[in-house]
Amino acid sequence: MLVNGVSNKKLLVVIGGGAAGFFCAINAARLNPLLRVIILEKSGKLLSKVKVSGGGRCNVTHACFDVEALSKFYPRGDRFVRKAFYQFNPSHTVKWFEERGVKLKAEADGRMFPATDSSQTIINCLLKEADKYNVEVRTNCEVKNISQQENSIWKIDCGNGKTFEAGFICVACGGFPKLQQAGFLKETKHHIISPAPSLFTFNIPHHPVTELMGVSVADATIKIQSTKLKSNGPLLITHWGLSGPCVLKLSAWGARELQQRNYDFNISINWLGDKKEQELKDDLLFQRNSKGNTRIVNGNIFRLPGRLWNFLLQQAGIHPEMNWADLPLKEQNKLIQLLINHEFHVKGKTTFKDEFVTAGGVDLKEVDANTMQSKLHPGLYFAGEMLDVDAVTGGFNFQFAWTSAFVAAQRIALHTY
Repeated sequence: MLVNGVSNKKLLVVIGGGAAGFFCAINAARLNPLLRVIILEKSGKLLSKVKVSGGGRCNVTHACFDVEALSKFYPRGDRFVRKAFYQFNPSHTVKWFEERGVKLKAEADGRMFPATDSSQTIINCLLKEADKYNVEVRTNCEVKNISQQENSIWKIDCGNGKTFEAGFICVACGGFPKLQQAGFLKETKHHIISPAPSLFTFNIPHHPVTELMGVSVADATIKIQSTKLKSNGPLLITHWGLSGPCVLKLSAWGARELQQRNYDFNISINWLGDKKEQELKDDLLFQRNSKGNTRIVNGNIFRLPGRLWNFLLQQAGIHPEMNWADLPLKEQNKLIQLLINHEFHVKGKTTFKDEFVTAGGVDLKEVDANTMQSKLHPGLYFAGEMLDVDAVTGGFNFQFAWTSAFVAAQRIALHTY
């Protein structure tokens, strides 16, 4: 027994008071009443990402119930998560919360939220479970170092002078903007993949398109030039550049490469989704032949937002009063290129709201996907964004948090008996 701490072979210390940390702690305590569980959170706030997710509604998971399809939403770690999802996936998440009185609903795009549309519902549920199973929560308790002793017991040193000894540790403290912040793991000899921001928006400084801030296109395609990176979906024009699911997905898949380019690159946008040049030429020819006397400004046959259509006509040098029959070939070709191959120079990024997500973390080759236990040290587990796993936006990052935390909790509970 430590003088200023706690020593217990049947003690689980969870590092991190976020979604993964709480889910691991409460499930381990629930599955094994003999296990004592403590959550250590370095800040004074608990479940902060849960609070802000989905604009304060909490995007709990995604209505994708096929494991193979689900794993394809993870740019890094798809094979790893596939193994874990066979144990706990969105169908289990929905059931878990509903058994505790929290009904989830799916929206048209597949995102799932609590029926109350309030993240506080999820927070209250997790806090209630922690209280029910006597999970101890200590805030303002930053872990500075962890090390395994000769008797396989883990020693946890905290910045406030507190020290714990435990049979099990689950590291679930989220992703780190800087590699140095994972320094408390140095004695474990685990390899930490350097972090790279994911889920960010594109800055297009000093471009007139930003004057259209607030305009959204339901289905656009963006390609990053000189790469194979491509994404489609809703696109939003902002006062600094481009955002929306289309951009966020692309930033996730290109997180590493875009970081290497220092967020300085060229993109091309197809405002018409996947429409090809010849299809577009045929559409315009039909318009000229059938409605030649119609003003082009009123001939928005592609149902683009009016402000965007007028902007593209202006960029193509087409007078708004011009009729389709009078459209010169040069201006028509310019309009075609702007519609399906509009080029922009991106310089810089902006974090998407407060939902900061990083690529990087503990190397997956050093963790058992079936248990979330370290392959280097028995009794050491990882969950959530601490692992080198990240997903596109839409509830997938939370789903991996629930999954990895539950898998770890289940194995820890079993080993404690």
